[in-house]
Amino acid sequence: MTAEWIEGVRLWDKEGITNSWKGGWRSGSPGAGGNLLPPIPKDAEVDTHVPEDATQYECFKPDRNSWRGDDRKGGLGVSLKTTMNTIVDLFSAQMFLWGAVHCDPHPGNIFIRRLPNGQPEVVLIDHGLYIRMDPKFRLQYSEFWKSLLAFDNDKIEEIVSSWGVKHADIFASATLMRPYQGGDNSVAAVLKSERKGKDQAERAFEMQAKGRDAIKLILGDDAKFPRELLFIGRNLRIVQGNNQFLGSPVNRIKITGLWASRALIESKDLSVSQRWKNWVNHLRFRCVLALSDAVFFWSKIKQLVGVGGGMEDDIEAHMRVMAKDFGVELNHGVFEG
Repeated sequence: MTAEWIEGVRLWDKEGITNSWKGGWRSGSPGAGGNLLPPIPKDAEVDTHVPEDATQYECFKPDRNSWRGDDRKGGLGVSLKTTMNTIVDLFSAQMFLWGAVHCDPHPGNIFIRRLPNGQPEVVLIDHGLYIRMDPKFRLQYSEFWKSLLAFDNDKIEEIVSSWGVKHADIFASATLMRPYQGGDNSVAAVLKSERKGKDQAERAFEMQAKGRDAIKLILGDDAKFPRELLFIGRNLRIVQGNNQFLGSPVNRIKITGLWASRALIESKDLSVSQRWKNWVNHLRFRCVLALSDAVFFWSKIKQLVGVGGGMEDDIEAHMRVMAKDFGVELNHGVFEG
């Protein structure tokens, strides 16, 4: 058994990712591209500072931060957009193509390196919490995501019913982590109708009671409910939080939807005729996603002029409103892990 220090910048270090590169022309950061780490010089400085109560070791992490420059203010000099695009691509491919999903992608488990060509390299660690998706369920989940963005309510209803879920519009909102606009909103309408003619305390009490009833209604048959969805939802929530933390540089929902559609084309579990049919549908689907682009660019414009925090912040604001309709008051970030 062997081990080595993992070099890279944690995803939470935005300055370390974006600050100017001082490591030399056509050079990458240590370990990038699968290159072996250089041997440790005998006169190399090591970080020997450890808490007093920590276990004392003879070996310490060597200093490989020369690429930060003499002032130690340099960074990888890579794009947050390209970095986050790679991250969303990675986890979408896991869900829709490979069927093996890392369910703990918080910023501490993601390192960023710089390749010699100046592009970011994503390093994913801590592979202790994975789920494996049955091929049939994986394709079904791909079709579900594609249907969400295409507002194919009949297909959504068909799929979620097979999962023992009632009230597809609420489940769709929980999956997208934004209010789903394609359903009938019947449950939300019933809950909000109870608020008329009552003071704030009465409304709060009844909304909480109705909200609990609504949750029971959503899971009509928990014996059919795929437990994988709980862990997939965790992955989606954390990835959304990562995108929000970095300033919403990418249209996460569109990227995820494209991977879902792509899975229906490339899957070897489908016949050739089905894949050709899905190719045609994929081209139509890309046209539908133009609406998602419009929403993303509008959020980006508001962010640039200082009147918004980005698409993920807009989504969080909408989720707070929707949660309040169900008697839930969110006193912290919706996507905080």
